[in-house]
Amino acid sequence: MTFPVQFTLFDEIYHWHYIFEVFAFFVGVRLYYFLKKGIEDPISDENRLWIMLGAMLGALIGSRVIAVLEDPAHIRQISFFTLYQSKTIVGGLLGGLFGVELIKKIIGVKIASGDIYVVPIIVALFIGRIGCFLMGVDEPVFGKETSFFMGMDLGDGLKRHPVALYEMIYMVLLLLFFIGIRKKELLNGDRFKLFMVLYFLYRFGIEFIKPYQPLVLNLSSIHWSALFILLYYYKFIIRIVKQL
Repeated sequence: MTFPVQFTLFDEIYHWHYIFEVFAFFVGVRLYYFLKKGIEDPISDENRLWIMLGAMLGALIGSRVIAVLEDPAHIRQISFFTLYQSKTIVGGLLGGLFGVELIKKIIGVKIASGDIYVVPIIVALFIGRIGCFLMGVDEPVFGKETSFFMGMDLGDGLKRHPVALYEMIYMVLLLLFFIGIRKKELLNGDRFKLFMVLYFLYRFGIEFIKPYQPLVLNLSSIHWSALFILLYYYKFIIRIVKQL
């Protein structure tokens, strides 16, 4: 396989990345509605729509802000086009979380609302990362040079950690884990919190094998986002460790 993997349409060359991004969103939404049929949702359909809107707007803003902070040396030279093109899943999840919490306060919903989104998010992330993986070094989701047996030439002639592939494997493990605990009695909202903790813990660790740009104290914006989430959920982490 030669990276980046591309296809030709009407004599123009395109990346598969954008196809997989759209497909990930489509499958995630359809899976959400499929799973929703099997439960009695205490939140009304109208409020669910408002919550989803808050998540999308928060994700739109958060994904750009955290992505821009990944390259602090060029913040002053950033253009609207660069801002629009820049995005990261970590920022999307972080912004989406606070977008949801803000909307819930506005519409008066006090019930945890995230559990139903866990499996759709995991599946969507897996599909989206296929596109990132096929981009090779054309997408900033690759690792440092390595002699590790999974090291791959992602398009620049060097053996690198295929970070996008690692995340795909991790998403499969997370999916199996959440399927395994589906019958376990947890508080409403615990599954979403557990997903956030496990995903951001992974992103904190994997960031060290990527060629990142430090933001503060030799840590990147991804590191700080992960630390923020772990601190935000610290009471939950203490409780769930004892419970599981």
